[in-house]
Amino acid sequence: MTTSVVTPWILGLTGGIGSGKSAAAQHFIDLGVDLIDADHAARWVVEPGRAALASIAEHFGAEILLPDGQLNRAALRKRIFEAPQQRLWLEALLHPLIAEEIRSHLARARSPYAILVSPLLIESGQYSMTQRILVIDVPQSLQIQRTLQRDGISEEQVQAILKAQSSREDRLNHADDVLVNDQDLAWLHSEVERLHHFYLTLRGGRS
Repeated sequence: MTTSVVTPWILGLTGGIGSGKSAAAQHFIDLGVDLIDADHAARWVVEPGRAALASIAEHFGAEILLPDGQLNRAALRKRIFEAPQQRLWLEALLHPLIAEEIRSHLARARSPYAILVSPLLIESGQYSMTQRILVIDVPQSLQIQRTLQRDGISEEQVQAILKAQSSREDRLNHADDVLVNDQDLAWLHSEVERLHHFYLTLRGGRS
């Protein structure tokens, strides 16, 4: 008698800068949920030896590489900031590769549901890979306060990051579930646990 394998459904987890999505994601991992971080996938696809890094070096020149062969991220950021059309070229190269990396990892998930965590879940269209969306929400004033404390950058830089991300309203419009993370870490953990127990009751991300 063969045992059928239930394919996990996919939860998209997102939130603006300083919302606490990384802390929420870590607690889901602690509860045994398989998770892929889109930011990690974005780094993996440009590791030395990968085709994407060779294409970037060919396009931008060898100065885009560090002496050890790693991508010089600061130099690349400068180049695409100075020439926005270069950002479009880079996104056209990397977005399909990142999506492929994400799908590959999600296909290996063995928990009842798996999580794709991405700060650009909505903007990048990655939400199309998910069956349900959880937004970690926080008032913008608290976002700014937390980011200033955590990253030691100027308020102008935080505002620039906020403008580059999807608006709070747009994220909330896409949300199936919203976790308002305006209290302490114990509160966040209790809310993640409440949602986790709820998600374990779902099939395909729906009741």
